[in-house]
Order: sequence, then C-alpha cells, then structure tokens
Amino acid sequence: MRARIACLAGATALACALVGAALPGVAAAQAIDLDRADISPDAELLLEADTLVYDNDRNTITAEGGVRIDYDGHRLVARRIVYDRATARLIASGDVEIVDRQGTRIHTDEIDITDDFRDAFVRTLRVETVDKAYFAADSAEREGGEVTTFNYGVYTACEPCRERPDKAPAWRVKAQKIIWNGKEKTVRFENARFELFGLPIAYLPYFEMPDPTVKQKSGFLIPSVSKSDELGYGVKVPYYWALSPTYDVTFRPAWYSKQGFLGHAEWRQRFNNGGYSVTIAGIRQNRPGEFDPNTVDRERTRGMIGSKGAFRINPRWTFGWDVMVQTDKNFANRYDIQGYGKFRRTNEIYLTGLNDRNYFDLRFQKFNVQEAHVDFDPLGRDRDRKQPWVLPTLDYSYTPDAPIAGGELNIDVNLRSLHRGMLDAPTYIGSINPQTAVRGIDGSSTRLTAEAEWKRSFITPGGLMLTPILHARADAISVDYEGGSAAAINNFAALNGVSADMRSSYTRATATAGLEARWPFLFATANSSHVVEPMAQVFARPDAPHGDTVGIPNEDAQSMVFDATNLFERDKFSGYDRIEGGVRANLGLRYSGSFANGWSTNALFGQSFHLAGENPYASPDLVHVGAASGLETDRSDYVGMVGLASPTGLSLAAGARFDEDTFDVRRTDVSAAYTSRPVTVSGVYSFIEAQPDYGFDEDRREVRGNASVRIHDNWRVFGGGSYDLTHDVMTRRSIGFAYDDDCFAFAISMSETEHPTTHDKSRNFGFMVSLRTIGEFGNTNTAF
Repeated sequence: MRARIACLAGATALACALVGAALPGVAAAQAIDLDRADISPDAELLLEADTLVYDNDRNTITAEGGVRIDYDGHRLVARRIVYDRATARLIASGDVEIVDRQGTRIHTDEIDITDDFRDAFVRTLRVETVDKAYFAADSAEREGGEVTTFNYGVYTACEPCRERPDKAPAWRVKAQKIIWNGKEKTVRFENARFELFGLPIAYLPYFEMPDPTVKQKSGFLIPSVSKSDELGYGVKVPYYWALSPTYDVTFRPAWYSKQGFLGHAEWRQRFNNGGYSVTIAGIRQNRPGEFDPNTVDRERTRGMIGSKGAFRINPRWTFGWDVMVQTDKNFANRYDIQGYGKFRRTNEIYLTGLNDRNYFDLRFQKFNVQEAHVDFDPLGRDRDRKQPWVLPTLDYSYTPDAPIAGGELNIDVNLRSLHRGMLDAPTYIGSINPQTAVRGIDGSSTRLTAEAEWKRSFITPGGLMLTPILHARADAISVDYEGGSAAAINNFAALNGVSADMRSSYTRATATAGLEARWPFLFATANSSHVVEPMAQVFARPDAPHGDTVGIPNEDAQSMVFDATNLFERDKFSGYDRIEGGVRANLGLRYSGSFANGWSTNALFGQSFHLAGENPYASPDLVHVGAASGLETDRSDYVGMVGLASPTGLSLAAGARFDEDTFDVRRTDVSAAYTSRPVTVSGVYSFIEAQPDYGFDEDRREVRGNASVRIHDNWRVFGGGSYDLTHDVMTRRSIGFAYDDDCFAFAISMSETEHPTTHDKSRNFGFMVSLRTIGEFGNTNTAF
C-alpha cells in the first residue's frame, strides 16, 4: 500500500515526515535555520512512497518506490531516498529530479542533499531552468541555498535534440567552473571555451553574465567593431546599469582610431502607462580633415541630445514625442547613434485619440535630412534647409454611431501650418520647355479644411445597388511669402501662360453631388464561383476655386499616380491642397473568382471621363502634379489590374495604365512571388513613361528581385538586386546567408549600390549574431 504522509515544518521537515511515519512519537531531528533556507516556517511537507523502512542500527530511514516529496514549492522525485538522522542529510538515487519553486529542474542519477534543499553535492547532473537554459556538469556543489558550482560544466540555451541527445547544440560554453549565484543573480565562467556547432572558436579566461532568469542586470554588453575611411577602426563597449526595476542607463562609449573617443549614454524610465528615454552623445574629433571639404563633418566638436517617449493617457488617448537637437545636421547619421541615425528623420510631438471609428491626431513636426553638405552648398544640394516646420498638423474624423437620414455621415477636419526658411524651387530642364517647380515657399502658410460626406445605399429588387453621395467642403488659407517665393511663383506663371494670384489669405468652398451604381452578378459552377460587377460613378461639382491661377502653395498633394486602386475615388488628389472640380464620371468592371482547388483571382478595368467644367488635372500647378497623370485629358487613360493566388504560395499581380487612343502602355507594374518553407522569391518589373515636367526626360524601366532559399532546416541563403534597364546598370545587388533556430541566429551579408548616371558605388558588409540569454551584436559598415 502506497504511503502518503503530511506534516508541518517545525523542526526538520523531512525528519518529521520520515520518522513520524515510521515510528510515531519518536523525537524529530535537530532544527535548521528556515529563514536562511528560504523555507516558510508554516510550510507543509508531503511524502509519497511505496514503502518506508526504518533501520534503528544505522539510524536511517529509507523510502523506496516512486518516491515524491513536495515541500514549500520544491519537489523531489526519485526511485529511492535514504535519510541519515545523524547528519540530517539524505541521498536520493535513481532518475532523480528536483524542481524548485522557480521551475528550475535538476536531473541526476544520485544526489546528496540536506533535508531543507539548501546544500547539495551532485555527480553527473543536468539542470534545466524555467527559461529553457541548460547546465550540465560532471559534478556540482550547492552551498547556502544560493551558490551552485558546476565542475567541468557546460552551459547553453539550446534545447537538447531528442533524437540525438549527444549531438552538439548550435552553441555552448564549456568551462572548468561555472558558478551560479542565486543571490547575486549572476553566472560566472572560469577558463571558458565558446563552441559553435561543436567547434571551439574562442577562449575566455573569465566572463560573467546575468542569471538566465534575470530580466534586468547591470553589466557589460557584447562589444562591436567597425571600420570606415573617415573614422578609422572603431570599438564600442556598451555597459548596462540597472539602477532600479523602473529606470536604467546604458553607456555606449566608442573609440575610433582616427577621430578619438565618442561619449554616448541613454537613460530610460518606465511607468505604468508608458515610458521615455533620453540620449546624449558627443565627440571632439581628432582629425576632422579626414572628411570631404565643404561638409559639416569637418566640425571639430560635435554632439546631440534626443528624447523619445510614449504614454497612454487612457484607453483612448496616447501622447508621445521623438525629438533631437545636434550641433550639426549630420552628426547622428555619421556616428550611427542608435535610434537617431536615419538619413531622413522626423522630429515630432503628438497626441492621438481613437474611439471606435472616430479619430484625432495632432502633431508638431520638423523634417530633417541628415546630410553632410554645408547649408549654403554652391550646387544647391543643401536639402535639409528646405525641410519645413509643421506647426501643427491636425486630423479629426467623426462618424456618428446612429444613421443620419438613413445613411452614414462622416466629418473630417484638417489643419496644416508650415514654416520653411529656404525656398524649395529647383529648375528642371525638360525636353520641351524649361519648367520651374515651386515645391515649397520660403515663408509660412496655414490651411484649415472642414468637410462632410453623407452616403446611403439602396438595393433594388433586381440586385442593383445605388449609393447617392453628398459632399461639402470649405477652406480658409493664409500665406506669408518671404524671400524669393513671390519671384519664383511669378516666373512659374509666366512660363505656363497663366496669372499669379498671390494674396495673404484665401477662402474657397465646393459642394459635390454624386451617385454610384453597382450591379454584381454571381455565376456558380460545381467547382467555382464568379462575381462580375459593373460599376459607374458620376460626380457633379463646380470648377475648383482659383483653378486658372497660381498662388496657393501645394504642400501635401504633390504626388499623383492614377491607377486602378483610385479609379473610383471621389477626389484623386493625394492631399487637401488641391481640389478636384468639374463633372466627372468613372466607369469600370470588377471581377473576382474562387475555385475548389484553392485558386482565386480578381481583376478591375476602367476609365474616367471629364464631362464638364475645367479639368483640374490639366490646370497649372506649382509642382506639375497633374502633368502626364493620365487624367489631364477629357477621356482618361485606361487603368487595370489583375491578381492570381494559388494555395501553394504562388501569387501573380499586374497593374497598368494604357493610352486612351493608342492603348500604348504608359505605366505598369508586374509582380510575381512564391512562398514556401524552403523557397521565398519575388520579382517586380516597373515601367514609367517619360514625364518631362517632373524632370524625367527618359522612360524609366527597372527590374527588382529578392530570393531566400532554405538549404537546411535552419540554414538559408538570400539575395536581391535591382537593374535599371534604361541605363543598363545594376543599381543594387546583395547576397548573404543566415542560420536561425530557437536559441541562435546568425546572418552575414554584402551589398553594393551604384548610381545609374554618375556610377558612384558604395559597398557594405553586415553581420549579426544573436545568442539567446547572452545577447545580440552586429554591425553594418562600409567595408570595401
């Protein structure tokens, strides 16, 4: 009969259970320090075993057959346990497993352990932590319930192979001694050797890392090295300082052989509803002459300070920021300051609210281009000074939950206020006439737009869906032209044969009445279903205000791509600064099909017609936004798209714009992709007809492709490239290989880019290594 005994810890818990079970009334063994053993004085011990044997001559108690002891969150399982009352120790043998209250598992054939689970001596053991980190050793000692010393130990975070337990993991550290300090939460390795796939690659006489269960621990992080022509060889040695559970500091000092010491530190603090960070970095360059002349990189003393933060005020509202100031416009990019080194950067402070379908977004922004050119570059390449301040931009969208007159009402408000300190007006020399674009004025402009749209759908007995649409919009605009803005706009107007209407303020309003008709037809067979849906729209509205004059800046509607995705848009301009006017109709045919074998397809083809009034896409615009768009004529170009998807991971898509008279291809994108476990490949062909007013005198043709092939369960090779067919130049090429599994990841890559006309080349080498529980390091630098 299986024994099951429970007793409260008062003296020695195991003695209480074992002695009390064997000989009721016999006094328990000596007391132990329960506080030191981290055992609750009220802990209850549960012992289960097939048999209990008391040996009075040897003063031992033996539990045999499926022995299990549960004690204050700890568990010991073994085939046999012998308890020595004289020494207050027990020896467990036969498939021993110990699980502590944190979930760490110890496996061994035999263990000599104190009865409070504090001190132990083990031979040939394996330890598995709750975070799936693994220790193994020929022998181990545990002292004071806090420090475990593994002799000739092995550490890894890779799960052992079940089919081949003796197979070397992806990585492991072998050491003469591994000392795991549970109080200090550290693991120290002495005379350690790092192995990758069983091959030794590095020897370290000593190193220390945080306990695998620790989420925050002070110490050095993995260093990195770099090389560049201007900076020389570089070494970065980060140090993480865990000041408290809610705030910490990471120091990332670096030394460069040509430029000297770079100081770099980041402070982070977390709260219940968010957190923020502050980063500061600086250097006094030893050899600024290594940089190109007439660049800001030649400044001797350089530095920056930046901060990021995000806080959830409540479930609906979020407040945050991402800001940086620096001594020159290229410091963070040149020294690759983490989080701030992007070539194109946006500084902003924002407040965002989201509730169901209602949305609010307020942002103050400053756009920057981190470039080396000086502010007054003689070739006009100083793009950073042309970037505006946004003070502010606001978007608000409100959709009432209840229907309005049986339909849906949507109200949108947009506010945009900009200030720019330098005129952005490059001169393009086209194949027909010289054209001057004014992409941004020197000065300030503010626009407030409010619009409302109502629509309601009706379905006739025959299945025809009719949707009337009503829309109204009003704008108030103020402009303060400074510098050469007025002269640039007048020059543009003269070249295009229109008058320039420059004022300090404008108001404009428009209203639209529209009707959309859709009539879907369903065709079904035994193995497929098809939906064919003719669609038509008509929108009637007055001509766009100031359509025949130039003066209102165009800041947010500078792009214009007419294709099948926006054929049925009420207003095809990309922003608020331009308004679509006149009477326009959109016609098209939409198709979708699905098949029993898992294939699916979709297609859309159509055309847009300007029926009355002034065509806004043919009207002069400060950035030529409508030129060569396909909408500048009364009968637009044809647009179409088609897609095909298979259950095997193959997908094909094509979109194109065709001339309305000759059906010549004006623009097209054709893509194909295949995704499976071993292979992922994609390719895109793009063609854009020449747009002289935009500054592109030649047709543009390009092929882009990327591929990744998994040559083994964990190994893959990847690469990609872009080929400029117009100039017969490979503009980008890259290749690399990588390994990844649950505990280890490694990637190495090489890439080259070439300018299609100047043929300037840059080559880069990158690598990344990630070891679970130890860290990640890598770098990408110009290498050759």
